[in-house]
Amino acid sequence: MKRKCNIVVLVLLMALGAEAQQYKIGLIDLMLLKRQKLSAITLASELGANGLEVDMGGLGNRPTFDSKLAVDSVREQFMAKAKEMNIELFSLAMTGYYAQSFCNRTEYRKSIEDCISTMKKMKIGVAFLPLGVQCDLKKNPEIRDSVVARLKVAGKMAEEAGVIIGIETALTAKEEVKLLKEINSPAIQIYFNFSDPLKEGRDLYKELKILGKKRICMIHASNKDSVWLEKDPQIDMRKVKKVLDKMKWSGWLVIERSRDATQPTNVKWNYGANTAFLKSVFQTGKDK
Repeated sequence: MKRKCNIVVLVLLMALGAEAQQYKIGLIDLMLLKRQKLSAITLASELGANGLEVDMGGLGNRPTFDSKLAVDSVREQFMAKAKEMNIELFSLAMTGYYAQSFCNRTEYRKSIEDCISTMKKMKIGVAFLPLGVQCDLKKNPEIRDSVVARLKVAGKMAEEAGVIIGIETALTAKEEVKLLKEINSPAIQIYFNFSDPLKEGRDLYKELKILGKKRICMIHASNKDSVWLEKDPQIDMRKVKKVLDKMKWSGWLVIERSRDATQPTNVKWNYGANTAFLKSVFQTGKDK
C-alpha cells in the first residue's frame, strides 16, 4: 500500500508541476546524435525545448547499460548544466531494449535497478522502456506471460522507488489497457507514440481516448521520418490538442522523429522546426 501511495503522490506532483504549463516540449539526446553528451542539453536549449530525455547508454550483451551517468562526477555535471540552461531532465530512456530482448534475457533486473537508481539520484520521475522487436506482443503472443511477469517485477521495483516506467508496445490501445490490468502496477504506464497507431492505420485520436489520462505517462509526439510535423497529412495536431485538453492530460510531448526525409541528419533544422511547431500549437495556440 505504501509503495502505491508513493506512485500516486508522484503522479499528483507531476500534474501540479504542469499546471502553469500544461504541455511541455521535450527532445531526446539519442535522436539529437548526442547520446549521454553534455552538449545535448545546450542544443535542446538552443532549439527552444523545455527539457531533454537522456539515454541510459548501450546494452549489448552486458548485464546492464554502458552508462556514464553511473559516475557521480559526470552525473553531477549533467544536472548542473541542465540547471544552468534551464532545461529539465524529465526522463531516462532504456533504448538498449529496442534491440535486446527484455523478455528473454537471463539478466534484466540489474539494468532496471541501475536505471531506477540513476533516476532517484537525478530526481527524474519517469523512465522509457521499449519492448522492442524481440518482445513484440503482436507478432509473438506466446511471449506474453514472460513480458507480464517481468513487468510485474519492474513495476514493484519502480513502486518501491516512487517512479514510473513508461512502456511502448505494438498493441492497440484496447490491448494495452488489458496488458496494464494484467501487470497491475501503477508504476507501469504507457509511453504513447503517435507513429504506432498511424502505421497500422488505426485512429490516433480514438486510441488516446481509449487509454485515457491515467494510463499515459508521456507521449512521443511525432511520426515516421518523412516530413516535418506541421506538413504531416496524417496528424491534425490541433485535433490532438483538443483530445488531450478534453482528457485533461498534462505532461511531456517528446519529439522522436518526423524528420524531413531529404535531410534526415540535419538535426538543428529538423528538431528546431518541430519544436517550434509543437510550441505554437500546445503552448500558445497560434502558428508562428
